[in-house]
Amino acid sequence: MARCSGGSWSSVATEGRKVNLRRVPPEPPYAVPPERTLDGTLGFEVLEAGSELARGRFPVEDRVKQPFGLVHGGVMAAIAESLCSLATFQAVAGDGMSAQGLSNHTSFVRPIVRGTAHAEARCRHRGRTTWVWEVDVTDDEGRLCAMSRVTMAVRPQS
Repeated sequence: MARCSGGSWSSVATEGRKVNLRRVPPEPPYAVPPERTLDGTLGFEVLEAGSELARGRFPVEDRVKQPFGLVHGGVMAAIAESLCSLATFQAVAGDGMSAQGLSNHTSFVRPIVRGTAHAEARCRHRGRTTWVWEVDVTDDEGRLCAMSRVTMAVRPQS
């Protein structure tokens, strides 16, 4: 499993993918360096990104909390979409396609106040123009804190 900390996603693990790896670009065509994006700012770390499963985490620090000391719901929704975007892109880029978020529905069931937040995304549907993922965000004790359903649009690269 490859780690991608510090905002660089160039060495993300791709086990289990059913794509021709020789045709996948070594790095997505970034318009902004990853360390200068929301993901870099919030300290997201991608642990694995494949066509079936993606996993990541982020440290629970003040920068990811809302004023009452809980992890901000938008941060949990953001890591869900980031994992799904990267995993989908890695799988479709070799075919000349790109991936963008189409919808993100996140429900919050338990607050996170300290430690590390862990996200695991599982692909539920891989279609020609859309992929659908379900993402669980848990705390260090493995308790479910948020659930997301993220739909990705798959379109030709421009």
